[in-house]
Amino acid sequence: MKQKSTVSSSRRKSRKAYFTAPSHIRRKLMSAPLSKELRAKYNVRSLPIRRDDEVIICRGHYHDREGKVTQVYRKKWRIHIERVTRDKANGQTVAIGIHPTK
Repeated sequence: MKQKSTVSSSRRKSRKAYFTAPSHIRRKLMSAPLSKELRAKYNVRSLPIRRDDEVIICRGHYHDREGKVTQVYRKKWRIHIERVTRDKANGQTVAIGIHPTK
């Protein structure tokens, strides 16, 4: 059963709302779960991610890496973390975008 009558439960509408969300709503959608210690300290499960946060990558090719968030790229739904980079063919180093909830 539907929880709120004002919010659609349609997959199509919720995907459209997610992918066309403005920046101030993307901030809240780009939240990351806290560690067990921080969860107990602040009594909250997750918080919007911001620059200079210390994070641990949990999934994907770069899992178990720690670092500071250098950039939150809301338009692409990605965050950039220091020391998570790759070298391009011309020798230039570029940051790799990681999804904040992963």
